[in-house]
Amino acid sequence: MSTEKRAGLALPERTHPATSADLEALLFVVDRPLTRREAAKLLEVDRATFDRLVAELQAALAGRGITLLIHGDELQLTSGPKQARAVLAWIGTGGSDMTAAPLETLTVIAYRQPVTKAGIEEIRGVDADYALRVLLERGLVEEVDRLETAGRPHRYATTMEFLRKFGLSSLSDLPPLEGDAASILSIQLSSDGRSPAESSEEGPTTPAGEGALAD
Repeated sequence: MSTEKRAGLALPERTHPATSADLEALLFVVDRPLTRREAAKLLEVDRATFDRLVAELQAALAGRGITLLIHGDELQLTSGPKQARAVLAWIGTGGSDMTAAPLETLTVIAYRQPVTKAGIEEIRGVDADYALRVLLERGLVEEVDRLETAGRPHRYATTMEFLRKFGLSSLSDLPPLEGDAASILSIQLSSDGRSPAESSEEGPTTPAGEGALAD
């Protein structure tokens, strides 16, 4: 069997076109999210073929304990949303050892993203410095842009690590808020000048571009 040299490694001869099983295996062994460009290059396929493989893998994983997480331009295998209880039983009650302040701040960001620090403080009524620092250090939120107002404050949104940590395949899997917590969705924020409806129409910043293969 002939081999190909790449980066000092002898690659076995390709005996079949890339399949969704190849994509699954690739994502399984890589310990970080892969961009669509990276994965397509490694599988030696074009954009159309890669998109087909992604769709086939999603279908193949339906009903299983593992799901394909797609976040913006990145892909990663993670536990399925329905397996959250089993996973959380392993990693700890609530899925985190964080105190109430970071968890409450994370909830605000998840449901109102992108949102400024001032917006978070309007909703929670307390300073958000500590909570934001914890969430940023743990990679659960990130600065996504700046608001075009005085001081150009940063706006924050959740990350792919947030989805992976809480067993979500996308932000659409977030459970609906109930009771007092539902007020997060209706508070008018004077800090960013947008109504909740306008924020909802804009949509979360972080997962923008899902399904697109970068050039």
